Amino acid sequence: MLGRRAYSSGSARVATGNMRIDIIPVSDPDDPAVAAYRDVRERDLTGREGLFVAEGGVVLRQIVSPASRCRLRSLLVAESRLDSISDVIAAAPEGTRIHAASQDVLDRIAGFHLHRGLLGLGEKPAPVDLDDVLAGSGEDAVVLAAAGVGNHDNIGGLFRNAAAFGAAAVVLDDRCADPFYRKAIRVSVGSVLRMPSPAPRPLVDTVDALERAGFEIVALTPGATEALSSLRPGGRRALLVGAEGPGLPPGIIARCRGVGIPMSGGFDSLNVATAAAVALNQLTRG
Repeated sequence: MLGRRAYSSGSARVATGNMRIDIIPVSDPDDPAVAAYRDVRERDLTGREGLFVAEGGVVLRQIVSPASRCRLRSLLVAESRLDSISDVIAAAPEGTRIHAASQDVLDRIAGFHLHRGLLGLGEKPAPVDLDDVLAGSGEDAVVLAAAGVGNHDNIGGLFRNAAAFGAAAVVLDDRCADPFYRKAIRVSVGSVLRMPSPAPRPLVDTVDALERAGFEIVALTPGATEALSSLRPGGRRALLVGAEGPGLPPGIIARCRGVGIPMSGGFDSLNVATAAAVALNQLTRG
């Protein structure tokens, strides 16, 4: 386990397994070494030029896992939480800077009370092309595509569902929210960091690419006459979902196989992430 010692000044060296790792103490919230973590919420809105901030032990374990498409650059950890993430520290890439601060200093750096006490700065993966991702998908691949979903919770939920049901990729159009927004990553329980997701395109371009690659596009829409339950797994399929409220454009639906989930109690639809989970289960499990 990591020792809780020598954080007041200088640099502590602590052992984890057969390695000795430097823990860099931070006592000043204005320390330039942790500038990337300052005022996290405001920085979330403006972006970080190829970087992102991840929060919590579950997500940090994903970023250092073999399945991750991203690279951890540094950690900022409450001193009291160092022992709890000894496995993350041991798995971090060589050269990762690990900073430790008191909870009070950590909160002042972040700009709010960070009750998890764990932040990581990561590098976004290299962009992948949609055509390349589709070409490399299997004969029975299922891809989840989303159009105009601007809510970060829903984006995170879509990625989590796609990973849970074995989707080959998540394809977002250019009107969707950034999946590397801190809250989206957290809601996805880190699946954003491992799921292939091509650079966003306009929706029409996405549909064109899916058709060229031989995918049947299944559009979820409340107005469909065909029920989702009529579908069975098999073949290349893309599940297309739209934003709650406006849904998918009629011209796009006309190019797809429109299906619906029958509702009761006067409701016409489910939350988009919930609906996607139901549909992915149908397309992958039957």
